[in-house]
Amino acid sequence: MSQAAKVLQLFKTLHRTRQQVFKNDARALEAARIKINEEFKSNKGEASPKKIEELLKIGSDVELLLRTSVIQGIHTDHNTLSIYHVSHSWT
Repeated sequence: MSQAAKVLQLFKTLHRTRQQVFKNDARALEAARIKINEEFKSNKGEASPKKIEELLKIGSDVELLLRTSVIQGIHTDHNTLSIYHVSHSWT
């Protein structure tokens, strides 16, 4: 697979993960969307294959961290907070 295809695949995977992990949290969904887009845009002109591989590794690590480490809490009443973890595998 070409590096361009890997970059596009990672971009889509990050957005898919964002949608699952932050489901029902509009503010977090928007913040994550902006951050993903900014990071990819800021590195759009990168030409070094070695640097691109490093960036792909960082992006993959971020995606894994989002999938495995994010928990959300929902106020169910005045004194109760329900906490849940959304875990998905994108293989």
